Amino acid sequence: MIERRLPKNVVTENGPDPIDVHVGQRIRLRRNLVGMTQEQLAASVGVTFQQIQKYERGFNRVSASRLYDIGHVLSVPISFFFQDVNAQVAEERYGVLPDTFDGAGAPSVLAEDESFSDDPLSRTETLELVRNYWKIRNERARAQVFALIKAMAQADA
Repeated sequence: MIERRLPKNVVTENGPDPIDVHVGQRIRLRRNLVGMTQEQLAASVGVTFQQIQKYERGFNRVSASRLYDIGHVLSVPISFFFQDVNAQVAEERYGVLPDTFDGAGAPSVLAEDESFSDDPLSRTETLELVRNYWKIRNERARAQVFALIKAMAQADA
């Protein structure tokens, strides 16, 4: 059985909590995907853009109600912000790798993939590609672009 420890209070002792950093990265990812500035998001949820900066860096924790508002404005469920939490993030938080987060046998939300910062979906290039793809108004042309990219990716595999 894996030993469980309560998370360290890394917000005040050792810098931002790894989960807060991850949630902040997901906020920034979604905000960029929809082409929204920090100022626009801040105005939509009733905070300053500096507060959004702090959320995105993990320096300030996002309350449940604020996260709900942010998800509403960015058109994603709250669970979006916790997707792709990987073993590295959990291990940084707990000091050991937990088998589940709730201790009641619920499925783990840990992914066995690379860290979020290495995720191609977090890159600016990917965000620009997706944003520009959806700017193509002609559905047939968009489908052709999709087919071309898919065929090129399969040819390189």
